Amino acid sequence: MQYGQSIDDGETTQGHIPRLLDIVLYLCENEHIEGGMIFQLLEDLTEMSTMRNCKDVFGYIESKQDILGKPELFARGKLVMLRTCNQLLRRLSKANDVVFCGRILMFLAHFFPLSERSAVNIKGVFNTSNETKYEKDPPDGISIDFNFYKTFWSLQEHFCNPPSLTLAPTKWKKFTSGLMVVLNTFEAQPLSDEEGDANSLEEEAANFSIKYLTSSKLMGLELKDPSFRRHILVQCLILFDYLKAPGTSETDLPSDSMKEEIKSCEERVKKLLEMTPPKGENFLHKIEHILEREKNWVWWKRDGCPPFEKQPAEKKAVQEGAKKRRPRWRMGNKELSQLWKWADQNPNALTDPQRVRTPAITDYWKPLADDMDPAAGIEAEYHHKNNRVSFGS
Repeated sequence: MQYGQSIDDGETTQGHIPRLLDIVLYLCENEHIEGGMIFQLLEDLTEMSTMRNCKDVFGYIESKQDILGKPELFARGKLVMLRTCNQLLRRLSKANDVVFCGRILMFLAHFFPLSERSAVNIKGVFNTSNETKYEKDPPDGISIDFNFYKTFWSLQEHFCNPPSLTLAPTKWKKFTSGLMVVLNTFEAQPLSDEEGDANSLEEEAANFSIKYLTSSKLMGLELKDPSFRRHILVQCLILFDYLKAPGTSETDLPSDSMKEEIKSCEERVKKLLEMTPPKGENFLHKIEHILEREKNWVWWKRDGCPPFEKQPAEKKAVQEGAKKRRPRWRMGNKELSQLWKWADQNPNALTDPQRVRTPAITDYWKPLADDMDPAAGIEAEYHHKNNRVSFGS
């Protein structure tokens, strides 16, 4: 990747291979050649390169991830890119190349959509091959309790396969008895603030390793390391959080006695985390917050990983000049329909004597007959026939 670079006036130019890859990427982006060509070239390049050169190749991939992630290119090469990254992860050492492995995983998380089913572990399979090897027989001249040493490291067998604890009651009893021994030891040997301050975060980050050394000679020093204790206690909280989560069936749920033991152990673990310097209380709050957010992902996976993306609601465009449809009423208009509705709800409304109704014909004509009676002496201008409100045509 660096071959062909030249330094002129303090400026570094690209090597030959990155420039050629840029040309192929441009042709793919503009559909002059098949869109998956660039992905195939990158896969071939990583396969024929050493791990040192693969870091440079992957650096190029990271720099172009926004272009490679465009829909027209992503659809053509997503499977090739996934295969390329998985091949790199298999070639890397999980103990010595932790940072590079993390870069690849972060790239995949950015490159693929959040609801990509190939990366969510739908079945919830655990990596049981992640075995922690430790000494089975006590070496000569050891100054610590070897039974405690074996009990301590045997917990990792349960941490890497939590489902086995719910399926076999004997394993759960073995785990709880071993955990009680470890928690009792932690409580009997609390760490001081001076021991916590002696482990700086910068120094820890520089010497970070994915697994701890399991030599029995280091057991005494590791017990005095706050970071070491935190890792073990956080593993306990993750395990308890998994066991408390609702299963897909009734058989996956822990028993009532098991729930009580989980609650008791969880309280002790949280108290130890709070006591572990430096800033134990703040550390515990952050872990609790992370585990609470993790429950959302658990439920999302249990529901079958429904997509997060929602399509916008389509608004129907009203044609210009189109007439709005008038509402249709049962009785012809709104008022009559409302009166009919009230009559259905109150049958007595039609027979109520106080109800306004059409008068009988004799009652209607009686005022006119009185007007026409000469004995009444009513002048013509005051006759009811002149009242247009009551007798108008």
